[in-house]
Formats: sequence, C-alpha cells, structure tokens
Amino acid sequence: MTAPAQPVDLFDLVIFGGTGDLAVRKLLPALFHRYVDGQIQDGSRIIGVAREALDEDGYRNQIRSALSGAVISQPAKLDAFLKRVHYCSLDARKDEGWDDFASLLAKQPGHVRVFYLSTSPELFVDICQRLGHCGLNQDKSRVVLEKPIGKDLASANRINDDVGRVFDESQTFRIDHYLGKETVQNLLALRFGNALFEPLWNAGHIDHVQITVAETLGVERRGPYYDTAGALRDMVQNHMLQLLCMVAMEPPASLSPDSVRDEKLKVLHALKPIDGGNASQFTVRGQYRAGAAQGHSVPGYIEDLNADSKVKVEKSNTETFVALKAEIGNWRWSGVPFYLRTGKRLADRVSEIVVAFKPVPHSIFTAAAGPLAQNRLVLRLQPDEGVKLWLTIKHPGPGGLRLRHVPLDMSFAEAFGVQQPDAYERLLLDVVRGNPTLFMRRDEVEAAWRWADPILAAWMASGEAPRPYTAGTWGPSAAVALIERDGRTWDEDDE
Repeated sequence: MTAPAQPVDLFDLVIFGGTGDLAVRKLLPALFHRYVDGQIQDGSRIIGVAREALDEDGYRNQIRSALSGAVISQPAKLDAFLKRVHYCSLDARKDEGWDDFASLLAKQPGHVRVFYLSTSPELFVDICQRLGHCGLNQDKSRVVLEKPIGKDLASANRINDDVGRVFDESQTFRIDHYLGKETVQNLLALRFGNALFEPLWNAGHIDHVQITVAETLGVERRGPYYDTAGALRDMVQNHMLQLLCMVAMEPPASLSPDSVRDEKLKVLHALKPIDGGNASQFTVRGQYRAGAAQGHSVPGYIEDLNADSKVKVEKSNTETFVALKAEIGNWRWSGVPFYLRTGKRLADRVSEIVVAFKPVPHSIFTAAAGPLAQNRLVLRLQPDEGVKLWLTIKHPGPGGLRLRHVPLDMSFAEAFGVQQPDAYERLLLDVVRGNPTLFMRRDEVEAAWRWADPILAAWMASGEAPRPYTAGTWGPSAAVALIERDGRTWDEDDE
C-alpha cells in the first residue's frame, strides 16, 4: 500500500505556455491525478497562459481531450477538476493584458503562487520582468524554470542573473523531471537506509557504473529546437549529470534541501575534465540515419529535421547520440569509470542505472559449474520502474553444482499494487510546498555547464561530423568500442 496523500495549501498555478505539448501532455494530467487523489483542495486554481485567442471553454475542451481516458473512468472528477482550470491570453513581450492578469490573481491574495515557465528559455526573462512589474513576485510566489537553462555557462548565467533580479534563489525552482522519478528517490533509500549497500558503495567494491537514457523516437516536433541544442545539451548536461550525482554523492547530513544539493555539487566539482586533449578518447557523438524502429521504417535525422522546418538543410553537425566515459577524482570513486549513453532512435526505450560490482577475488568452483558473473544492481527508471539485483546461486536439483545468474526483481507497480505517479505529479506539489530538494540550485547548473562547455568546444574545434548510426540500433560502433576497450560491455538485455 502507498502512503496516504496529504493535501497541499491552496494555490494558483500559472502555466506559461499553457497550450504547449508539455503542459497538455504532462503538466495538466499530473495535476488532475493529484486532484483525484485529494491533494489539491477545492479553491485552488490552474491558469493556462498562451498567445492563442481562446476562451475558457475552448481551453477546457483542449484539456478534456488530453484527458480523454478520464472522461470514461472518472467523468465527475474530471468535470470538477476542469472547474479549477482557467485561461488567459497573453503575449510575454507585449504590455496588453497584464493588468487584467494581475487582477485575476489578486482575487486570491492568500494563495501560494506558482509560475511555471513551460516556454522557450528566450522568454524566461521577459515573463519574469513583467511579473515583477505587476508585483506578482511577492510573498508566497515561486517560479519554475524548465530546462535547458541556457546553451552554455555564459547564457545560463545571464538567465539566472536576470531572473534573480525578480525572484530570489529561494523562490526559484529549476526543474529536472528525472529527479522526481520513484527509482531515483529510491536510490537514496537503498543506499542510506540499508546496511547492505553503503559499506560497498566505493571503489573498493564497485567496478563501474553505467547510465543509459535511450529513446526510440526521433526529434519529432522538436526539430528546430533540437538542432540548436543536441544530445549533450538536451540530456547529458542536466538529466544524466543529475543521475550521476545521485549515485556518486556522499551521505548528506540530512535530507534537508541544501544538505542533499551540497553533496551533489561536490560530485560536479570532482568530475575530471574532458576537453580538447582527451575528448576523442572519452566521448562519442552520433547522428541517426534512416532505418527501422519498432518494426516500422523511419527517416533519418535530416529528413525529420526538414519535415519540421520551413528552412531545408542538407547536413547538420548536431548530435542525436552521446556516449562518454566520466571519472570522479575523489577517494570514494578513484578509478571507477562512469559510462553515460543517451540517444534518439535507439533499439529500445529504456532509462536505467547499472552499478556493476567487482568480481569475487577467487573462485572456488570448478569450470563445470559455470562462469561467475558480476553482481549488478539495476535501477530501472522507465518504462517499468523498479530495482533488480543480480546474484549468483546454485541451480536447484540433484545434477551437481551448477551456477546460475538470477535477479531479485522488484517492480514498484507489482510490489505496491499501484501504478507509480508521474514525476511531474510529485515535483509540481513540491513547488507548492516550497520544498526545493529535488530541484537544481544555481551553483549546480553552473558547475554542470563548466564541465560540459569544454566538451562542446572540443567537438567544434575538431571539425568532425557526428558518426552515423542506423535508426533502431544502439548507436555508432565507436560507442561499443568506448566501453569494450576497458574490458566491459553495455548492459542491454539483463543477461
């Protein structure tokens, strides 16, 4: 059984970009599920803001369509939820409408105010400045910034400086939805709540760590944005480094927000540099070509890009795949490689962390018993969140001693009898509560960019194009060589 849901304080949650894909596909469904579970009290409001000239009924109909499954299963709850939903047509770069918007919020002066910027980062500053001009940054007001925050350290600092003139650091929540996933938070419980793991969580017992975030989809409708970003900016600099920090950080003094984030920051500072001197050795970048995914023929990156853009291109040096070998220069992790891999149009949709322990120092078993495999702890973030610990045991039966490598497997959905909530469900209500533990602090963002910027610079200086790989595979062959030259292999099938 899951713990009972606790209601949060009354709030007004304003979603800038309220008609966009993230709002309609993720944010509003997440809020509906929390409403159904009783965590959102009647009297709270959800206000979508966008440039489209919609009325409230038109906006509610969009949300009703997005929640079409709920219409059948919980029509009364959906109707009640939609009464909490409002709409305001605004242009972030124009003056018209802002006074009316401020008047709408002034009707509930005691509410927590959350401004979720589900927009292009180029609009972050304009929106915050207008919120400040209207006096909407006071008291219990909070702003949520979606990634990416900038394209490099300099642009990230400009955004943080300008937003910081309106909202102070305690009011600013930089969201990374991967940190809201159940498995990521369970990593804290596994490490620090069990005597079994933490004594072994170091270079003396761990051989290496793998972090894979693989997608079967291409760039879809994000082509114009993605071609200016690429996989390193889109995934590695934020999501994957945050996962690495959760694996590698020292035990915090407590679970207070700054204790946890202080320890993550130490990991980022301890990452060994990858730059022009070693980028060719420690990184691989690729770009997908036409192939087959999930049994269907799919186009290559350039074709996907041109299908979503008015300006056609013949080539692009944007990477859709990155594999790299990272090392942490401290006592706990000295000599332990962290292999990171992410890409689009790969063979499977999976996000997981694999902690591979060192083999036993001496085998007492004969060759006839079979090989000894490494113990591995596999934390699956998607699609089926859970934890799997691979152990060596004797195969049952009288046929002599035969070794088998088998998992202790726990699916959260099966173990607790419920479907785990989406990460946004937890994170949105954490903002209302004012709990920043699972959000990035400014100095974390800066440290991540300081490590990523030299990699981007090395790639640009090399002039080399990303290595091609066929859609539906696991990326360029060079990514296999990256790990296999160390005598290891990517964990792809749990065998």
